[in-house]
Amino acid sequence: MRILFVEPPKKPWFVMGEYLPPPLGLLCLAAYVEANLPGVEIQVMDCQAEQAGWEEVEHRIREYGPDIIAPSTVSTCNANIVLRVASLAKKVDEDIVTIAGGQHFSVLAQTVLETYPQLDFIVRGEGEQTLFELVRVIDTSRSFQGIDGISFRKKGQVIHTPNRSMIQNLDSLPFPGYHFVREHMEKYRFPAGKDLPYALVEGSRGCAHACSFCGQWRYWGRCRRKSPERVADEFEYLYREFGSRFLWLVDDFIQLDEWMARLCDELIDRGITEELMWFFQTRADEIISGKELLPKLRKTGLKWIMTGLESHNEEVLVQYHKGIDVAMGKNAIDLLRENDILSQTTAIIGHRQESYESIEMFREWIDEVDPDIAVFMTMTPFPGTPLYEEALKNGWMADPRWSQFDMVHAIMPTEHLTREQVQKELYATYRNFYGWRRRIGGTLSINEVKRAYYRHMMWKGFLGTLKGLKRL
Repeated sequence: MRILFVEPPKKPWFVMGEYLPPPLGLLCLAAYVEANLPGVEIQVMDCQAEQAGWEEVEHRIREYGPDIIAPSTVSTCNANIVLRVASLAKKVDEDIVTIAGGQHFSVLAQTVLETYPQLDFIVRGEGEQTLFELVRVIDTSRSFQGIDGISFRKKGQVIHTPNRSMIQNLDSLPFPGYHFVREHMEKYRFPAGKDLPYALVEGSRGCAHACSFCGQWRYWGRCRRKSPERVADEFEYLYREFGSRFLWLVDDFIQLDEWMARLCDELIDRGITEELMWFFQTRADEIISGKELLPKLRKTGLKWIMTGLESHNEEVLVQYHKGIDVAMGKNAIDLLRENDILSQTTAIIGHRQESYESIEMFREWIDEVDPDIAVFMTMTPFPGTPLYEEALKNGWMADPRWSQFDMVHAIMPTEHLTREQVQKELYATYRNFYGWRRRIGGTLSINEVKRAYYRHMMWKGFLGTLKGLKRL
């Protein structure tokens, strides 16, 4: 039995720069199958790291001869790319079993399997245990009916087995299979990471909140954490085994609490913080409630925190079920600045009541909050979110192409703006925030991370690229 995991050819999300992350989701799946089915041969093809195009993907399939192909589905905008990998597999050999997973395919399993015959199975929800059982059954030609969490076709009908329970003890999972991409570890980079070897660490899954535009809390369930010791183990493993010096703790929900304090102590005790730089995303209310922990975090090498502020409007924050108020945003950013931690915010334009006037107020607000970096996104109804269900019910999705669901293409109009106007206002919002004063100040900043980000943004013509998106 041979499995080929594929990170397909795709363009990077230019808003974050031309970054090259390791395919963490595939590495977690590959490691779990390897640990539980040691007789199975596994390869991971990272087309970004290998600079491989579609011809190379087809060549690898022919050369390796896999029994199973599982392409990565990080987000909805890559769904069509996953289907293209499946089509290539069937072109090479009709008997290759094609498997997809992730939030997009989990939510739309019925429609996808009815529409795309090149895809054989969908692993719904958390994938490790389900994929392992599916591979084992494929290898032994037994019935698929007893595997929880899969969707497939049988005699022309789409079958959905019961949902699988979540893994409660995340410490029981093997380390992600970074050894499958060992030859590429020096290539993984983040533009603002001082050209340091870059890797990802997962400390938890799920979220305690229920934002209407986000589906992670539904997909992963309520928050489940690894122990601080286990997370520190992964930090140290990447640091010592692969030379990784810039790490992203990728959790959707991070609390600045006793758990985080213990992680800091673990990192300091292991003697790896001198050369380490790391970052994570958390909520504004967590930054405020955990402000006493910020100096210790900075001591461990944490130089960057991203936080979602989303809107300047209290009513809109309530509609989003965000659970914070407007004043928390500036308070949180000021606390980060006081502790020499780079602040990055995300915020959204294009809510249902959005108008030219509200966007102008939004720009004035974000300018006053003054984060070091701001990422603005259009309101995007991702499958699996309450927003998607509302948009589908009301016919708001003016552009149904999955490839455009990247948060920089406007998908929906508002009550006052057309989709084209929302797109133009996104560019204008970026241009307003990243004016010459802020851009020059950023490139000359004494903060090395901020300086690297702004220089990368200017050299790569970020605003010019964004301006081109106005032509929908």
